[in-house]
Amino acid sequence: MTRDAQGQGRQHGAADTTGAGTVLVVEEEDAVRLFSARALRAKGCKVLEARTGEAAMELMDVVEEPIDLLITDAVMPEMGGPTLIKNVRDEKSDMPVICISGYAQEIFRNRLGEDQDIHFLPKPFSLAQLACKVKEVLDRVPQ
Repeated sequence: MTRDAQGQGRQHGAADTTGAGTVLVVEEEDAVRLFSARALRAKGCKVLEARTGEAAMELMDVVEEPIDLLITDAVMPEMGGPTLIKNVRDEKSDMPVICISGYAQEIFRNRLGEDQDIHFLPKPFSLAQLACKVKEVLDRVPQ
């Protein structure tokens, strides 16, 4: 609800950003990973967390339920986002991906190629931006 010039309250139609599904969040920065995981859990997602690309690949090998969405930082030490995405897509070619980065989207696209079906979310991002992007991507996945 916002106040107009006369102080009258107005309701704005809020977008439904509730989610469902299992999301793997891969982010080396603890604060960003924990914020993202907490935000997605609050929106109804089951969240798995990994600090590195290597840990994410190991987690994917042992977790029993299917992972519906990968959210990964673009730049991480050792196995960065582009390599992680390639490795994940080698195992599950239709895995939806959101890549988060503090770099410009053009740099991100140059590293991954234009033909990739990968969504981009620039850092810093808000809870609302993250929730909307996750909902948008998961809603595109055929059931």
